[in-house]
Amino acid sequence: MQAPRRRLLVLGLDSVPPEFLFERFLPKMPHLRALIERSRYGTLTSTDPPITVPAWAVMFTGMDPGSLGLYGFRHRRPGSYTDMYTPTPQILPAPPLWSLLSRLGRRVAVIGMPPGYPPPAVNGVYVSDFLTPDDAKDFVTPHSMAAEIQSVAGGYDFDITFRAEDRPRVERELFAMTRKRWAVARHLWKKEPWDLFAIHEIGTDRLHHAFWKFFDAHHPRYVPGSEYADVADRYYALLDQEIGALLDLVPPDVSILVASDHGSMAMHGCFCINQWLQQEGYLHFKSRAPAPGTAFEALEVDWDRTTAWGAGGYYARIFFNVKGREPRGRVPVADVPALAEKIGAALVRVQRPDGAPLGARVLAPAKIYREVRGDPPDLMVYFGDLRWRSAGTLGHPALFLTENDTGPDDAVHSFDGVFAFAPPGAGKQEHLPAQRIVDIAPTLLRHLGVPVPPSMQGRPIEALL
Repeated sequence: MQAPRRRLLVLGLDSVPPEFLFERFLPKMPHLRALIERSRYGTLTSTDPPITVPAWAVMFTGMDPGSLGLYGFRHRRPGSYTDMYTPTPQILPAPPLWSLLSRLGRRVAVIGMPPGYPPPAVNGVYVSDFLTPDDAKDFVTPHSMAAEIQSVAGGYDFDITFRAEDRPRVERELFAMTRKRWAVARHLWKKEPWDLFAIHEIGTDRLHHAFWKFFDAHHPRYVPGSEYADVADRYYALLDQEIGALLDLVPPDVSILVASDHGSMAMHGCFCINQWLQQEGYLHFKSRAPAPGTAFEALEVDWDRTTAWGAGGYYARIFFNVKGREPRGRVPVADVPALAEKIGAALVRVQRPDGAPLGARVLAPAKIYREVRGDPPDLMVYFGDLRWRSAGTLGHPALFLTENDTGPDDAVHSFDGVFAFAPPGAGKQEHLPAQRIVDIAPTLLRHLGVPVPPSMQGRPIEALL
């Protein structure tokens, strides 16, 4: 007799670190606590870089960011200097889990997994992700379900504007967005017995960015006695209620995975990478000194004199102005290794305002990935173990900022995410050593009885099988 086909529910909680899910907010989450108490769980080590778009793609394709050509939220178009684009699921060179299952005739429903806009065609339903434009009409496949999704949600929210001083508005929209997402999840769950049902919640990430300094006394800019001191407790309690209402509908023969793409931690500030490159003589402008906070794209770069420039974000992406690659390249290809070594060594010597080392970690994509696709940076630089963001803007009075240059922000990303896996019949909790995010896809395929493509770089986690 053939074994019954296994089914899987994935609860993706963006940016949740182990100390939040397994410790601090666990008392506020009775439904997730009950799930974890019958799970094999632990730390899920993220990828380089630990950023939402590449990390979720790595999790569900089993391929590293270089092989996928994903290095962040925005990418530079090859052959240009400042022409940027947002990655879409259509550019992925490797199929994610839901695509592989769809090809086998398995039924899937996916809500918000990035990169997810425009939503890919699957054997089921795909609601697009937080990068969906506000006015998008094509946010779900099949397109005929758009009105249904909007009706169930009362107006579906893909994301909120979270880097803002109007925190009453941020809080209100954050809670509303999460309620709507899980209402849609429960609606879709009831439609049929899906083989794979996956939902991504971006709200946890937005909570951390907008409110961390109000609930963490160790934050460098902690605000004691704030009216938002309990906002994280209330949000995680709300999230647990919404998840619990979905779990009430899930029969015992469904396997459940809770996972995050990376963790979060308090942001210490920003290091102005383009301003540093300008001071060091690598980046030159034709215009005079810019006003504080001027975007790099707004300035007229003297490309005939520039050898390197950078992009801001959770880490610094440094590009070289290479002959034959850039429109007005001036660095000979043969000189690129020496330039990389020189800039990297100088960044390692940078000190914080207090005189302590900034702790720059310099990576070369070609050395850390199996292959390098798309338009990778020539150097990837983490500052202070990612506690310091990279600021791409210029005109600041110093190289270090205490606040994000793109708006109020309290948090940065860390490598430590979470996983908790509860297969059918699981009754005993087991804490496992840290696992790799790239190993999740092959593990889930093996669990579902589907052959693992030999091209996958990840390997099944035997302890979860």
